Amino acid sequence: MVRLKRLKKIRIHREGTHTLAGSFLLLLFINAALYWGLDTRIPFYITSIVSLVVYGIMVNFFRCPIRLFGKDTEKVVVAPADGKVVVVEEVEENEYFHDRRIMVSIFMSLVNVHANWYPVDGTVKKVSHQNGKFMKAWLPKASTDNERSTVVIETPEGVEVMARQIAGAMARRIVTYAVEGDECYIDEHMGFIKFGSRVDVFLPLGTEVLVKLGQATTGNQTVIAKLK
Repeated sequence: MVRLKRLKKIRIHREGTHTLAGSFLLLLFINAALYWGLDTRIPFYITSIVSLVVYGIMVNFFRCPIRLFGKDTEKVVVAPADGKVVVVEEVEENEYFHDRRIMVSIFMSLVNVHANWYPVDGTVKKVSHQNGKFMKAWLPKASTDNERSTVVIETPEGVEVMARQIAGAMARRIVTYAVEGDECYIDEHMGFIKFGSRVDVFLPLGTEVLVKLGQATTGNQTVIAKLK
């Protein structure tokens, strides 16, 4: 029952409300000014088409589908975001674990849903935010040099998994809903990143990775790994 009550709070994403409303009014003003302010209609026609395309992209960006995994979540790690797998490798993680981990990175393009889901069920052990650069999100250094938020989750089996939201060249705001000590679920939103960005998942060595480089992922649907 607790899980279902929390899932009822998931609706169309609120992060885009002010942006979409403000953009709509601005585009409406520009198009109205061109329509009433010029004798020729050609600039108005061109601008209105461009406005519709741009606004359509923005609406698509802020859409937030309600998804349920619907399968057994024990030892399962799901994709925290829509996008493409750009990294699957063993790395040295020096901010929290201070040991070697398997990192799976998912890059979100402008056309992807930018809501982020928890990759595992469990309890939030740590939440932190680090200021940094805004390099292109797919670059290797982005994981440690870009602005980022880190969430560490302990699964019911006692395994710690870390998810890191990373800002990109266009992303200037990372929103993280995780609170230390709270229970979290795969079907629940972990946060949102505005515009192109990336999410890294750090897994224990020995974890069975089920995705490969270049593979497309669907947040809260694609199983990316199986914990031992």
